[in-house]
Amino acid sequence: MVRAYIALGSNQDNPREKIRTALQRMHEVDGITVRKVAPLYLTEPVGYEEQEWFYNTVAEIETALPPSELLAALQKIENHLGRVRTVRWGPRTIDLDIILYGDEKILEEDLQIPHPRFEERAFVLAPLKDLAPDMILPSGNKIGEALKRLTDKKFVCIDQKIW
Repeated sequence: MVRAYIALGSNQDNPREKIRTALQRMHEVDGITVRKVAPLYLTEPVGYEEQEWFYNTVAEIETALPPSELLAALQKIENHLGRVRTVRWGPRTIDLDIILYGDEKILEEDLQIPHPRFEERAFVLAPLKDLAPDMILPSGNKIGEALKRLTDKKFVCIDQKIW
């Protein structure tokens, strides 16, 4: 089993419920066990800013699935929950991203691990820090120090127990 971290985000169609449903569906997949889930955050959009704020969290999972199969399982959940990819960084019913998969580094056309730019995103680092406050990031930075340096810090914890 490999420990992995999955970022979840939504800003459409009852986002809190979409995240809860995505977590439940992840847990139901053979080869995935959701171990811990960070609190839920309300975060300002990054990139495309003319949209509603996002609900974000991070789940720590254990998985027996290889990275490509994990990605396929997450995309199946996204599709089931109505994910449509139209605008880059735009509104979405659900977004499930593999942030870390053990210590693996993967650079393929459809899969990059660690997830690109995650160390630049408070909406990922804040909930990840709740799960692993002493984590050393792939860059070698401590997670708390990396979070303090970010400029997209507009986020607020809104729910201590989402799942």
